[in-house]
Amino acid sequence: MPSSKTITMPERIQPSAPYAPRVPPLRDLAPWLILFAGLAALYVPTIVDFVHGPWRGDRNSHGPIVLALSAWFFYFQAKRIQEQQLNLPRTPAPLAGSLLVAIGLSFYVLGRSQALPMFELGSLIPVLIGVVLLFFGRVIAGRFWFAFFLLFFAIPMPASIVDTLTQPMKLAVSVSTVELLHAFGYPVARSGVIISIGSYQLLVADACAGLNSLFTLEALGLLYMNVMRHESVFRNITLAILIVPISFAANVTRVIILTLLTYYLGDDVGQGFLHEFSGMALFLTALFLIISTDTALRALSRRFEHRGA
Repeated sequence: MPSSKTITMPERIQPSAPYAPRVPPLRDLAPWLILFAGLAALYVPTIVDFVHGPWRGDRNSHGPIVLALSAWFFYFQAKRIQEQQLNLPRTPAPLAGSLLVAIGLSFYVLGRSQALPMFELGSLIPVLIGVVLLFFGRVIAGRFWFAFFLLFFAIPMPASIVDTLTQPMKLAVSVSTVELLHAFGYPVARSGVIISIGSYQLLVADACAGLNSLFTLEALGLLYMNVMRHESVFRNITLAILIVPISFAANVTRVIILTLLTYYLGDDVGQGFLHEFSGMALFLTALFLIISTDTALRALSRRFEHRGA
């Protein structure tokens, strides 16, 4: 008789349930909701006042852009930490955090009551750093250092400092614009920061070559560096240094565009809608120059690394 064999059927493998992230219960979210509500109650009125006040003029019009960039980088960095599942130590620092929050709130009260914009908006920086230290500690707070740094660009500077720093910049932009247009045969001349082309005269204002555009372009370039996170030290340092001349070149490009628009299409066109559009051209030019410079530095750093190997 042939021996019988027992054949066992393989067990059916049950499909695993799709991963669903655990939603924290409401009691865990309550402290965060209270914290966000408190910060909103303090700083939303401040931001609204700044939009209708200091940020409304040409000198500090970069403020909302920088604030938005800082908020985006907070979100970007938090998402990066979560996606990379970094095992960062969470060691709250209650003493340092409480001290910074207290200092920040003191500056806020002083700035709000005495109408000191630098103190009122500047208080947001120590308050945010203190909150992160209170809940997460120094290591995680260090991951968000650039977002805190960006907030400095949004704080209005005293008018005396702005005027002192802006005048040489406007003069340099005016000289560069006139020299470039003259090289291409345009009938252009300059008297201080006033550019004459044909029958028109243009005043190089703070918005075209002042600290507002320089600060915004600096923030844009530094944000690009932190998002890309290059490993090459040479590439990072060189790009950080070159952001300043890149910002200057973008400002010169904007003034040249406005000068040529006025020369060909008249003063109404040059100072109308296309004047505002030239601001977009300013940032597009700066972004193009930053990416092009970074590409060239990448090739250069690879050549140095190849020679070193």
